[in-house]
Amino acid sequence: MADEFTNQYLDWIREGLAQPGKTQIGLARHLGIAHPQITQLLKGNRNLKVHEIPKIAEYLDRPLPGAELKQVTSAMTVGRVAGHVEAGAFREVDEFDQSEPEEVALPRDNLFPNARQLVFDVAGDSMNDLRPLPIFPGSRLVCVAYEDVEHLVELKSGMVVVVQRERDGGHFREWSVKQLELFTDRAEFHPRSTNPKHKPIIVRRDHEADEGVTVAVIALVRRVMNEMPGF
Repeated sequence: MADEFTNQYLDWIREGLAQPGKTQIGLARHLGIAHPQITQLLKGNRNLKVHEIPKIAEYLDRPLPGAELKQVTSAMTVGRVAGHVEAGAFREVDEFDQSEPEEVALPRDNLFPNARQLVFDVAGDSMNDLRPLPIFPGSRLVCVAYEDVEHLVELKSGMVVVVQRERDGGHFREWSVKQLELFTDRAEFHPRSTNPKHKPIIVRRDHEADEGVTVAVIALVRRVMNEMPGF
């Protein structure tokens, strides 16, 4: 959801809370969240989640702002921020669990409108030489969950994917973004980097990269978002 629309929704909430009998505490209870989250929302420090909007309208007993905003909302979906993709960074699985996962509003994917959208933040320089569009540290990847589209999409060489590697029986996990190269006897997941320390992940047809490490594609990268520095 673009900033101008988010701001209009926040103004709409503030105006609604100014009505007699409407309070931040009451709104928080209606949404099933803690009161401080409403405070953070109104300060602009918490994302307004698309699925919360109808319940907010219900509590405030107010129509949604403007027909234009209704159209924008219907064209949006919720994406879950899954975490960081960083080559060579195995973490304990518990570090990937989030009690309240961050959600962001995203345009619905035209090719895969029913697939879950996952968002990954890029750490490291393993894809800073990808052609034609480099992926730099700090970029945000908008992806579709592969398990939602694998019956529709055949993996092909050149695709940019998020790969999950697990070791020690699944106790440690790594997520990284790579470019896929397919061969008759193997799949190779390549970094595209100016830094020579990054090496490809090679998966033989037995689906194991090496002893004790399993590899799987978990997401297809659909868009790359970059924030301008200095703000």
